[in-house]
Amino acid sequence: MQLIKFSQLIMLFIFGLVVVTTTHAAPAAKVNGVAIQNSHIELIVKSLATQGQKDTPEIRKAVLDDLIKQEVLAQEAIRKKLDKDPTVATQIQMSRQSVLIKALQADFIKNNDPSEQELRKEYEAVSAASMGDQEYNPRHILVSTEAEAKDIIASIKKGSKFEEIAGDKSTDDGSKNKGGELGWSSARSYAEPFAEAMVKLKVGEMTQTPVKTSFGWHVIRLDGMRPLKIPPFAEVKDKVQQSVLQRKFKEYLEELRGKAKIE
Repeated sequence: MQLIKFSQLIMLFIFGLVVVTTTHAAPAAKVNGVAIQNSHIELIVKSLATQGQKDTPEIRKAVLDDLIKQEVLAQEAIRKKLDKDPTVATQIQMSRQSVLIKALQADFIKNNDPSEQELRKEYEAVSAASMGDQEYNPRHILVSTEAEAKDIIASIKKGSKFEEIAGDKSTDDGSKNKGGELGWSSARSYAEPFAEAMVKLKVGEMTQTPVKTSFGWHVIRLDGMRPLKIPPFAEVKDKVQQSVLQRKFKEYLEELRGKAKIE
């Protein structure tokens, strides 16, 4: 086991970035009089459990050993007054804010869990409004100028392979190594000029003129089209729940921002 994998997590506790409930129980250890509480170990072990790590005496000993090492290092940094350095102080403050924000998000999720009825309503709305009834499997070659796109179309008409040109000239790093393939998706997943041109193609056809979007100039070929099968609610329930919670938290953030005095 490599303890370094969770040393960053431990650092949060060293600098007091997580509020821990204090108890009267004896500390797990003391380093120059500074207590390392068992509650610190519990929080780290719980976090490791979410990553598949089993809770064993060996793991707990390793966590404690790592906490002791981190405390020794942190105390030495403070002895050298490194915590007074403006850059370090700013980093500590930013880390503290990050932990507090995560705690607030967890608290929000706990108290705003959407109902089954609300999730089904969201699922039905997304299915009806966003998906459409067809999905497409296009390829594209993205370049920066219309002239280059026209030359590519002419070259393909003369016998050059679409996939090879995509790999050689496309500026879309996400698809160029796959011959320009974008994968199956609904037309609504693409920018409107791209989608409009794509849906007019028959399977196997290529656009005869370049298509311009905010990304550049596209040459598009449609490799497949099929009826869209909307996944059942049970399969996407977790994603729908996440989407609802994200929207609610965004609204909550806007509400808090509206109440804040910002100068």
